[in-house]
Amino acid sequence: MARRNVPPPDAPDLLRADHDALRPLAERMRPRNLDEMVGQRRLLAPGSALRRAVESGRVHSMILWGPPGCGKTTLALLLARYADAEFRAISAVLSGLPEVRQVLAEAGQRFAQGRRTVLFVDEVHRFNKAQQDAFLPHIERGSILFVGATTENPSFELNSALLSRCRVHVLEALAVEDIVRALRQALDDAARGLGGRGLQVEDAQLALIAQAADGDVRRALTLLEIAAELAAEGGDRGAAEAGGARITEATLAQVLADRTRRFDKGGEQFYDQISALHKSVRSTNPDAALYWFARMLDGGADPAYLARRITRMAVEDIGLADPRALPMALAAWDAFERLGRPEGDLALAQVVLYLASTAKSNAAYMALGAARRDVEQYGSQDVPLHIRNAPTQLLKQLGYGKGYQYDHDAEGGIALDQTGFPDAMGERVYYRPVERGLELRLKEKLDALRAARERARAARDDATGA
Repeated sequence: MARRNVPPPDAPDLLRADHDALRPLAERMRPRNLDEMVGQRRLLAPGSALRRAVESGRVHSMILWGPPGCGKTTLALLLARYADAEFRAISAVLSGLPEVRQVLAEAGQRFAQGRRTVLFVDEVHRFNKAQQDAFLPHIERGSILFVGATTENPSFELNSALLSRCRVHVLEALAVEDIVRALRQALDDAARGLGGRGLQVEDAQLALIAQAADGDVRRALTLLEIAAELAAEGGDRGAAEAGGARITEATLAQVLADRTRRFDKGGEQFYDQISALHKSVRSTNPDAALYWFARMLDGGADPAYLARRITRMAVEDIGLADPRALPMALAAWDAFERLGRPEGDLALAQVVLYLASTAKSNAAYMALGAARRDVEQYGSQDVPLHIRNAPTQLLKQLGYGKGYQYDHDAEGGIALDQTGFPDAMGERVYYRPVERGLELRLKEKLDALRAARERARAARDDATGA
């Protein structure tokens, strides 16, 4: 007996139609050939290398890297169709190694009979190294055409052995106009889509759906299907008398009320966006910085994480060019902890704007790096005797503190010919203030002081004959 809702091969066409109607609109409207695909012009334009390979059936194992709803699964299906190959799909979220081995064994038997298998592995980055390695010999023998789909950077998430056997193709999120085209196709298609229902919807409303889909055509088709159902259930009388329901602004308000943007709290999009925020602050672009800050909040980023990163920006990119930056960042962090959301968001936003607007310097950051390199190079150098602590008589007899000049007693409050470095190193210069903000004044002072010290050391050496 056939399973419920799954018609047997000899079922009447009416039963098949009923079954097809149960499938989501996005699945029914899946492109049947390359010409029906929307977007991905760079990869699939007429005459492109990948399109020629697909249309000729001479395809290769590949990794499809792109955001949700950009066409990865559809492209894998078309690869199998054009190559006249068996299509098998598994999900790294749902499948374990035993199922992988079974699918690979079946593909091997099929290959021995002269038929290839396109094995589509969704969310391939979720497989561990051992699971990824299981595909390698089968790719090498050619018993499978491996197509892995991932939303994460393959360089970080896939092992090098698998990457070396596959070409990586980057798919892009669909533009609004591409998604509108897909929606129009669904509205015009009577066999698979919503055509024949007399559904009335304006171009501006389709654009709203496309914008809400955020580059995901599958999501857009789902939103359109929900809107069509709501319109049919509660459409206005005039539209019904005209022979079809109307998707009104009120209908869309219900459908799009809880829309969210693409965001992965632990994935590459997360790190790309925090990088954009940090670099916008560094570039003194407060408007761009505020945009990325708002994007991350909107996507669900932890504000406490943002507060920590904002504080890092204050010490790494503003530094002593504006010493107010660090206490302001800490104060905003504290204000957020006290106020909570949404009021605390404004405290963080204010400090983002300030950091992006004020003078910048990485001189302290660079100075610490230079000092650490000297620590690594010179090892555990002894502290010069004259600046060692001498709390006991024995230590004084051993020369601890001998020759130390108390700076407050020196002319100008600085003992110019006194070094603070180990003898083996000599004087070093790590901190080089920039000519911006407060550091401009620090630079003038330190440049003059360093020159005076150099003159004092030269005079001392002349006096001692060194």
